[in-house]
Amino acid sequence: MYCEPAKLDYDLSTFLGFEYPEQSSCIIHQVDEDKDLHDEMGGFPKTYKFDNTIIRQKWWTEEEHDFEAIGNSLGMDVVTLSSILQPPGSTVPWHHDQFFLLKKKFPDRPQPVRALMMLEDWKIGHFIQLDDHVFHHWKAGDGYIIDDRGEELRHLGTNAGMQDKYTLQVSGFLK
Repeated sequence: MYCEPAKLDYDLSTFLGFEYPEQSSCIIHQVDEDKDLHDEMGGFPKTYKFDNTIIRQKWWTEEEHDFEAIGNSLGMDVVTLSSILQPPGSTVPWHHDQFFLLKKKFPDRPQPVRALMMLEDWKIGHFIQLDDHVFHHWKAGDGYIIDDRGEELRHLGTNAGMQDKYTLQVSGFLK
């Protein structure tokens, strides 16, 4: 499994200050895609509902952001780029990324990766957990690059604070 700290050198303010799309829930796909993980833990908790798993995700195009510059900063070939607003009181439950779309679109390219980057400095109540490592007190542009090499890096993200939490998901392949 690959999980390395990363630093993104890019104007992160361009991902903030606009109206994010309508809210959705991260559990829509997790209920089915992470069934093996849930079974290990006694099933998917009934207490996770739409209202406490809300995210607002914006998918960016190469016309809107410089995928090449972002990729060069992270050592990646960028395929997709999205930012997520996670409101206070919302959790992305314990899950593992399966890179379904990347594997489908690029079946011959091994080891897709995802960079999880923080768009603002850490605020009280914001945290990410990667297996047993709790990530907090970050600076804007800090994050991790993860993949799935036959092992599962489980992670979650929670906003138990009082202000929105913003992250950037950069998916592609290591250079």
